[in-house]
Amino acid sequence: MTRKPSRRPTVVLGILGTTLDTGKGPKRWERWRPTVSLCQHEDLLVDRLELLHDRRASRLAETVVEDIASVSPETRVIQHVLDMADPWDFEEVYGAFHDFAAGYDFDTEREDYLVHITTGTHVAQICNFLLTEARYFPARLIQTSPPRGNKGRSTDSLGTFSIIDLDLSRYDRLAARFEREHTDAIASLKGGIETRSPSFNRLIERIEHVAARTTDPMLITGPTGAGKSRLAGRIYELRKHRRLVRGDLVEVNCATLRGDSAMSALFGHKKGAFTGAASDRAGLLRSADGGTLFLDEIGELGLDEQAMLLRAIEEKRFLALGADTETSSEFQLIAGTNRDLAECVRSGEFREDLLARINLWTFEMPALRDRPEDVEPNVDYELERYARERGQFVRFSAEARSEFLEFATGPDGIWPGNFRDLGAALVRMATLAPGGRISVDVVEDEVVRLRQAWLVGGSAGGGLAARHLGAARVAEIDLFDLVQLDAVLEVCERARSLSDAGRTLFAASRSRRSSINDSDRIRKYLAKHGLSWELTRGPG
Repeated sequence: MTRKPSRRPTVVLGILGTTLDTGKGPKRWERWRPTVSLCQHEDLLVDRLELLHDRRASRLAETVVEDIASVSPETRVIQHVLDMADPWDFEEVYGAFHDFAAGYDFDTEREDYLVHITTGTHVAQICNFLLTEARYFPARLIQTSPPRGNKGRSTDSLGTFSIIDLDLSRYDRLAARFEREHTDAIASLKGGIETRSPSFNRLIERIEHVAARTTDPMLITGPTGAGKSRLAGRIYELRKHRRLVRGDLVEVNCATLRGDSAMSALFGHKKGAFTGAASDRAGLLRSADGGTLFLDEIGELGLDEQAMLLRAIEEKRFLALGADTETSSEFQLIAGTNRDLAECVRSGEFREDLLARINLWTFEMPALRDRPEDVEPNVDYELERYARERGQFVRFSAEARSEFLEFATGPDGIWPGNFRDLGAALVRMATLAPGGRISVDVVEDEVVRLRQAWLVGGSAGGGLAARHLGAARVAEIDLFDLVQLDAVLEVCERARSLSDAGRTLFAASRSRRSSINDSDRIRKYLAKHGLSWELTRGPG
């Protein structure tokens, strides 16, 4: 004979209702008293009731305990005195119940717990709901209701009860709904592209999780053309859909901001603040009030602008140029950069405190060449976008598609401009496609064009070198040496002096050398390629 598993004791945690639980004399049994009726239901056996009440309600509590003993002698009632000066003060009430939960010896292996949320002030009910949802009370909720149409008969005074489990994973329909919402959010962040890269898909899932749960600043890093701007726009749309932001998306490329115009564009100005300030200007931060501010290439901002931006992020206040009073703006910040901001901090080009404030959530967008499996779905996406925008349906021939994908995903497909390069290549081929069909000849012509463009001006090696030395000489240099030469030339062009370039190029080894002559090292390196420091200062 199979033994039925023994029932685990049911423990209810409830607040004494100083209004609903009252009643005197025999007529009190004609009233619906939620705490008493809770223990009278035939289909709900309460083994133990943990009754919480204020010291001032001790007499009422004793009456309720006696009445429960008369109708449900199997229910053991334990009284807990919780004194609160103001039962409508959220902080005080939440703190009192939180402390009670922290000190209570829950035994979820042996007992089932219910939290009664019918009695107490609305604040108390809300606090118990929140504590149960957060699992401080490892319990389900129980809600009791008075009988309908009660005409005073004692048989009608029990009312009804319902049990609510806040563990949403137990509800199949809700779980399916949340899964659909999660899937839709992921798809929107990817622009509807069925990406195949496992690492990129994991990155997008993490971004969705963060974007939907916080409005803290986000930093998106990655090379030019990797999709930082598009991703920022999709994050904004996701937050707007979730009602985490109400205002507009305001975008600016910080590389276009210089001097007074940078301060004015970001923080606004008053009429007459500087020459040419003919009228007041609100500024981008003010325009983003209630919305999202996307600062692309934030590493290009000057130190003065960085200092003002830091204060605006932390205090939501700033001073416009020429203004006597501060302006406030509640904006969410998304920043983008293709630079190594940590290195910029070391070289004195970026404020360490600003970086610490904006890199709480940092996500690095990979280059296209690091996502070869995503080239094909992006090719299809670009052709679909071409059809929407141009009204022309274009497709590859099978052979042409195979040839282009082989080049695009192979070692020759370096894509220095990333998705900008890919998008431009698809537009050119679609435009030149005879009869709306991209042929092998069109693909071969495009491949030749891309290879030449990348050799002369590509950032994968030879861009700056070609500008200074010419394409013919660059073609004689191994790619290994070409990458290094390009990097050195980029630092030299941006450095204020030869010494400044040396500090950047040899930062890691400077502290380990007894004598430092970085300038001489750079001159000798440039001379080996027929270049000089002076030549790097101009366009070549």
